[in-house]
Amino acid sequence: MAIANFLPHKPQKLLNIFQVTSLSLMLCICTFAFSAPAWANVQIKLTNVNYERCTGDIGKNMVLGGGIMSAKCYMIKGDANNPSGKVVYNADVFGRIYDANGNDAMPERGRLGAVEEIPAGKSKFEIMVAVPAEQPEPLELKQFKASGFGGKVRR
Repeated sequence: MAIANFLPHKPQKLLNIFQVTSLSLMLCICTFAFSAPAWANVQIKLTNVNYERCTGDIGKNMVLGGGIMSAKCYMIKGDANNPSGKVVYNADVFGRIYDANGNDAMPERGRLGAVEEIPAGKSKFEIMVAVPAEQPEPLELKQFKASGFGGKVRR
C-alpha cells in the first residue's frame, strides 16, 4: 500500500519524464562518443633529438631561479612525426636532460617547452631551454615526446 502512494496519479507524466531523461542521456553519450577530433590529445614521436649552444644574442645573460643562478642556453632540435593527419597546435615537449655525470639537469621539469604548430607527417622541431651553468657537457637527452591538440587551444 505504501508503494502505491509514490506512484503518480497520471502514468503519462511518468512516461514523459522517462522519455526526456532517456533522450538527454543518449544525447550526452553520443556527444562524447562522436566528439570532434580537435578535442583529442595527439601524441607525437620525437626522434634524432640533439642540442647545440644558442648563438648570437639568444640566451645572453640567461638566469634561472628568479635570477639567482646563471644558466646556459641550448636549442634542442629533432624530427617530429605527427600521425594525426592534421596540424597539431600548442604541442608540449617533454623529456629528460642529463649532464656529463648522469645528473638530472632539470629535475623538477618534465615539460621543457612548447612548439606552436607541428604539421601532419614528418617535420623538424626546435625549442630553447635554459640549463644551470654548472652542469657539465656533454648533455644527454632522453625520453623526448610531444603532445598537443588537433585544434586551436587558448593559452
